[in-house]
Amino acid sequence: MMLQGHFINTTLASGYKNDSSLTYIIWKYFRGNTAPLFFAISGLIFVYLLLKAQEKSLDNPRVKKGLKRGLQLIGIGYLLRIPFLGWITGYFDTYFLVIDVLQCIGLSLILIILIYLLVQKNRRSLSLTFFVLGTLSFLTEPIFRDLTIQNTPEFLTNYITTQNGSIFTIIPWFGFMAFGGFIATLFYKNSHKSHFKTIAISMLITVGLLLMFLSTDLLLKLYELTQLELINECAQFNYLFIRLGNVLVVFGLFYALENQLKHHIISIIGKNTLAIYVAHFIILYGSFIGYGLKDIFKNNLNPYEAFIGAVLFVFVCCWLVLNLGKIKLLISDLYTKLRSKMN
Repeated sequence: MMLQGHFINTTLASGYKNDSSLTYIIWKYFRGNTAPLFFAISGLIFVYLLLKAQEKSLDNPRVKKGLKRGLQLIGIGYLLRIPFLGWITGYFDTYFLVIDVLQCIGLSLILIILIYLLVQKNRRSLSLTFFVLGTLSFLTEPIFRDLTIQNTPEFLTNYITTQNGSIFTIIPWFGFMAFGGFIATLFYKNSHKSHFKTIAISMLITVGLLLMFLSTDLLLKLYELTQLELINECAQFNYLFIRLGNVLVVFGLFYALENQLKHHIISIIGKNTLAIYVAHFIILYGSFIGYGLKDIFKNNLNPYEAFIGAVLFVFVCCWLVLNLGKIKLLISDLYTKLRSKMN
């Protein structure tokens, strides 16, 4: 979803990005689930592994791994946006400081670890904390939607506001990580019980559908009771709870199809999502050299060309990552042969 979504959005001609087209509307709706799924599954997996480790506090190896991973993601996120060629030619700006998905997930992982260290002694409290923080992240989104912060370092404001072009700010996107963590606590506590899988699938799909079709009405009812304008603003632009509903339905469907999806290629791709993200960013957006497929095809392809290109793009990115070891050996052999000829 990420690979084809980014490719089509970048290359499809503007004239075809028309909300009067049912095909485009469907594509755009499903593409909109990519980031919520990315964040929620990250929170679910990390918190589940965190709880599964028996050691407590800083003795838990997942704490150190998580902190390292979080810092790594933040670092890679900035690195992919550094315009090295521009710097070499003397052109400098601060756009590389904008926050994208990697920095937001990295910071969210660090926040999850801090929450775990503070509340770990009581698993029920940990579960409640994730749920409350997820809900608050969604409900306070209107405050940060058009927020402008002055006299603060851009490096910090970019995590909070979109005023400088940040794509993913910590609120509301941490909310999806927190809800993923909440689901993880439920799985960890109950997965050993009989009929858990059937109950979990039913609950995920049911709650997901309720959020998709009733969350706006529930927010409006809550506004009538509280008269809080913040609740009304959430209801008028209720994309977060609806997207959370989409996430839960997808979780439920994939959990139901678990046995059919245990193919080794799927597992390998799943373990290399960061490498695939980096590869696609370099190829599509031209990280480091400042020239990528976006500069070749930007807004020039018709739907058929964009579709074929997206399929090829997905295949190439996955193939490169899955064969990275072989490619390194090939480059190493070529370098060795070239060096021996020169000598």
